[in-house]
Amino acid sequence: MEINLLENERIDDLQFKGLRIIQNSKGFCFGIDAVLLANFTRVKKNAKLVDLGTGTGIIPILLAGKSSASKIIGIEIQDEVAEMASRSVKLNQLEDRIEILNMDMKDAVGVLGKGQMDLVVSNPPYMHSNGLINENDKKAISRHGLKCDIEDVIRVASDLVKPNGKFFMVNRPNRLVDMLAIARNYKLEAKQIRFVHSRVASAPKMVLIEYVKSAKPEIRVLSPLYVYNEDGTYTDEVKTIYSNQSVEI
Repeated sequence: MEINLLENERIDDLQFKGLRIIQNSKGFCFGIDAVLLANFTRVKKNAKLVDLGTGTGIIPILLAGKSSASKIIGIEIQDEVAEMASRSVKLNQLEDRIEILNMDMKDAVGVLGKGQMDLVVSNPPYMHSNGLINENDKKAISRHGLKCDIEDVIRVASDLVKPNGKFFMVNRPNRLVDMLAIARNYKLEAKQIRFVHSRVASAPKMVLIEYVKSAKPEIRVLSPLYVYNEDGTYTDEVKTIYSNQSVEI
């Protein structure tokens, strides 16, 4: 399919089922956190799901390739980024399954309805929005939560998901207390947690959490995930994650 590219844009091959994605080298490109989150997610057959703060659309595109989800909605507040994600959907001819909505995620419940989704995923901003930040910087919006905070993400996820539906999120370990305490306030119970380390013996850099709506309290801590070997190459487990064909349950 012929897709127009704008200045500084490129098409990257995801090396998975022929899927590709448009990215802007001057903007915010997806990282390994999005890939790990997509593969941590578990999707039922014909599920309806939402990705809050979808950015380039990487998670919807990966989940479309790794599951039979019938409807995947990516919500992105930045106009240019949402438009770029929409072109990636068309590039992969996934318009019948993926829809990108250019809107504030805080308005999602009013548009999509309460309790209509089987699951929600989100790779939200990692850093607190204090300090001197250029609000015109796409990277700042993506990384610092200028348009939302972690409580907004959790509240919206809880409102969107059905009872016993799931919410999957990745963030930094220094937000772990917030991720657990705030979620419980919104009836999302953390059920599985996995810490992601750059290397063996290093402190964790990320944490992946699976929540279930209105579930009983009990959490399972999974074995740590190590990304790199000592020589800087990916570990065998990360290679397996990248080549994983399905996240369907």
